[in-house]
Amino acid sequence: MTSARAAANRSVLAAAGLALLGGGIWLATARASIADRLPGGWPAPAPDAVLLDRGTLADLRARDWWTPAVITAGVLATVLLAWWLFGQIHPRHRARLQLASPHGTLRTRAFQEALAERAVTIDGISRCRARLYVRRRRLQLHLRVWLDAGTAPGTVIEQLAAVSREAGPAAAPYEIDTFLRMNHVTHRVPHVR
Repeated sequence: MTSARAAANRSVLAAAGLALLGGGIWLATARASIADRLPGGWPAPAPDAVLLDRGTLADLRARDWWTPAVITAGVLATVLLAWWLFGQIHPRHRARLQLASPHGTLRTRAFQEALAERAVTIDGISRCRARLYVRRRRLQLHLRVWLDAGTAPGTVIEQLAAVSREAGPAAAPYEIDTFLRMNHVTHRVPHVR
């Protein structure tokens, strides 16, 4: 998510939250009726009045424009809120990355497979899974490697760092941050029943 969009989202959410919180506190702590707190020029409602009584609502419903206006407002509000919601959902995984060279793109799935195959060539690693996630102009490379039995993690870390360094020029202008997770291959012992 871009910083401008994140700042706008946080600002709108903060303003709406503060407005709702302030209104709730004001209503909860009001000792007199709200009519007493209205500005002097505003018409004061009757003590037992409601915003729309049955007669006023029946008069509105009798007009030709009322039903289409209510339906249109409901549909517009739903569409705008759905558009905003889906605008917030961004896939973290892109299919292609735009590279620095003109018309140069990189398929992330092919890049992941190449990195995983390169990592498996290191002695002591039995298998590897690589995932790339895009964050602005940075790539997060998540490597999960399974070490052979008896392989110490310290013996492969430098070689895995070299794999990450080799991938850097291929992904330019993106910078790569590597996250590494290591597991040992477990040999399951058959249970006798």
